Amino acid sequence: MRTDLGWRLDPTVTFLNHGSYGACPEPVLAFQGAMRVRLEAEPVRFLSGDLPGLLDAARVAVGRFLRADPEGIAFVTNATTGYNTVLQSLRFQPGDELLTDDHEYNATINAMRAVATRDGARVVVTPIPFPTEGPGVVLEAILGAVTARTRLVVVSQVSSVTALIFPVAELIAELHRRGIDTLVDAAHAPGMVPVDVDALGAAYWTGNGHKWLCGPKGSAVLWVREDRRDRIHPLVVSHGANAPLAGRARFRHEFDWVGTADPTGFLALPAAIDWMAAQAPGGWPHVMAANRALALDGRDRLCAALGIEPPAPDDMLGSMAALPLDWIPAEDDVAERFGRRLKAEEHIQAPVGVWPVPAARTHGVRPTTSIRISAQLYNEPTDYDRLAAALVKMR
Repeated sequence: MRTDLGWRLDPTVTFLNHGSYGACPEPVLAFQGAMRVRLEAEPVRFLSGDLPGLLDAARVAVGRFLRADPEGIAFVTNATTGYNTVLQSLRFQPGDELLTDDHEYNATINAMRAVATRDGARVVVTPIPFPTEGPGVVLEAILGAVTARTRLVVVSQVSSVTALIFPVAELIAELHRRGIDTLVDAAHAPGMVPVDVDALGAAYWTGNGHKWLCGPKGSAVLWVREDRRDRIHPLVVSHGANAPLAGRARFRHEFDWVGTADPTGFLALPAAIDWMAAQAPGGWPHVMAANRALALDGRDRLCAALGIEPPAPDDMLGSMAALPLDWIPAEDDVAERFGRRLKAEEHIQAPVGVWPVPAARTHGVRPTTSIRISAQLYNEPTDYDRLAAALVKMR
């Protein structure tokens, strides 16, 4: 693992888990630190006077990177907050269906079930095979589960546990044709895959800044399409609910101030975007391509060592890949113990878990233990060789 690029990662650990919480490089932390010094030097001036303009500038920069109308951007602390904000804002009727799939994040489905229980609606979890043959399988599974009672579809742009890029553009277009809104959980998308939020056309989209953008923890984006902004409100009601508009939309007033908090993570996102772009001659396209190539190479090294076939085609992968570990019982506590042992004995950090996650398990789907690898600029091919050797030894 490279230690010369500006990350503070422990050099004694082979870190193959950028996908969980990211890793923020020192120059971005320094920028955030400088903003905190400025805040604490005159908190009233900063929070009551400077902050609206600073947030506007950050929104424009982040919107430019995401190709998203900045007026639809609300900064939130993480994607979990983003989709909870949307779900808690919406109202459903008894018998309505909220549709998702069994590759989704455990917390996402928990949030869906909480809202469905509140309103007497129902969460439908459709199975998608893993290993999987291609994007068409995803489209067929989700669209095949749509009924006359489907009111909202929640889907990942990049699935967390299985690390698959889903065909969200095609899915959103067909759902829109059928009059159904889509909420895209894009927790992993910013900085991993090219994003054009405006072109996607989803009603709701939320992505993290702390993962592949390498921004500070507690920095994420919720984007709401213009025709849906009047129905989405922050989880915390504060002064913005009745503040004079003064040329700003109610959506902006409500989300820009939900109480006293540290906004410097949001303000540091443009610095993270710029710093990462400067790490490769071709900027972000090169960063994404290099990380994807390394993830594919790492996957192939692991498959060769374990004697297994890749569980998904190359075109469904970005900077992560998941592989089944069929010899480990598909029990949550067993998988977690194996992951802890991998860290303790081999000094390798890589998540081991059971797919589907507990909230997504449906009758007839056989759970599988899997390991997920990530690739970031600080990783090297030998990192995956080290993991492959450790898995062979522990098998």
